[in-house]
Amino acid sequence: MMFRQGKLLESLAVKSWEIAPGNTTISKKAYFLENQLERVTGSAYTDDPHAVMHGGISIVHNPTLAYLLKNIWMINGSIYKGLHQFQLHHKSKLSSKMNYFPPVIFDTEIKNASIYSSYDGNEFFGLWLTDDCTNYKLAAVEGTPITTDIFTSPHMLEYESLLNMNPYRTNAVYLKDAVFFDDDWGNNKKKQEIFNSNKELLLSKFASNSHPGVFILRRNSGKTRIMLNEIEIAELMREKYGFKIVDVTQQSVQEIIAACAGAGIIAGIEGSHLMHGLMVLEPGASVLTLQPPNRFCGVLKITTDMQDLNYAFVVGIQKEENFYINFEEVEKTLSLLRF
Repeated sequence: MMFRQGKLLESLAVKSWEIAPGNTTISKKAYFLENQLERVTGSAYTDDPHAVMHGGISIVHNPTLAYLLKNIWMINGSIYKGLHQFQLHHKSKLSSKMNYFPPVIFDTEIKNASIYSSYDGNEFFGLWLTDDCTNYKLAAVEGTPITTDIFTSPHMLEYESLLNMNPYRTNAVYLKDAVFFDDDWGNNKKKQEIFNSNKELLLSKFASNSHPGVFILRRNSGKTRIMLNEIEIAELMREKYGFKIVDVTQQSVQEIIAACAGAGIIAGIEGSHLMHGLMVLEPGASVLTLQPPNRFCGVLKITTDMQDLNYAFVVGIQKEENFYINFEEVEKTLSLLRF
C-alpha cells in the first residue's frame, strides 16, 4: 500500500509489525474473442497480457506490515528521513507549483502520525481509490492520517466525504512519530475486507436497483488515449441494451455512483475512471474494457479478481495515434458474458 519499499522502511524503523497476513489466490480467465490479443502492439503496467488474461496464475499477496519511524519531515510533496527521500508525487505535478511555494516554515509538529497516501495513488486516481482509501482505514487506527496538499481533485474530495475520510493536509510538517504501511500492492484478505467496507458504505447511500449497465465516458481525461468512436459506441449500447451513460469530465461523484449502483456491466475505455463503477459493483457483475492496441493494460483485472467480478475486453483498431472499436465485436463479447 505504501512505497513498495518495505526493506528500506524496516531498516529505518524503530519498530515493525504485521497488520494482516498474506495469502495466495488463483487469477481468473478474462472474457474475450479469439485473436484479440494478437492486435496488441504495446502494453502499460502489464508485462505479459497473454498470461494475465488467460488466468490460472498463482498470485501471492504479501502481508500488510507497519513500520514506526521517528523524526520525519514532510516538505512540498516528499517525505524525508535522514538522507532518504520518499516522493509522493510525480515531478510534473510539482514543477508547475514550485515557483509559487513560499519559503518553507515549519510551525506544526505532530506526535503520532500515520502516512496513508502513496506515489502511485497520487499519480493514478484508480489506485488512490483501491489502495490509498483502504490504507486510510489502517492509518486512522494508528494515528493522525497525513497527506500532502499538492493536488486533490474535486472527485477525490467527494469520495473523502462519502467514505468518512478526514486527513490532515500539509506541505510542511515535522512528525515526531510516524507509522508507514506496505503490502507491495498485494490484495490480501484484510485489504479486501476494508475495500468491501468502503463499498458497503457507498451502497448504503445510493439506491442499487438492478439495471443493464453503464458506459463511463473518459473523453480526454487522464493519460491520453483517444477512442475516435467513444460517443458512438456509448450511444449504441444505450439504444440496443439499455445502458446509462455518465461523463467523468462533467458529472459529480454523486451522479456517477447513483448511475453505477446496481449495474450489471461497467463499460468504457480502459482507465482509472472505470473505478467509479467498480467501487459499487456487486459480485457476479462485469467490467468491459475497450483497449487501445498500443497501450493494453490489465491493472483493473487485479481489482475484478479480488472482487469476484468478470473482466472482459475488446482490443481496438489503431488509426494513426488514436484507435476505434468495432461494435460487432463489443456485441459478441457481451454474449460471452451471457448478457
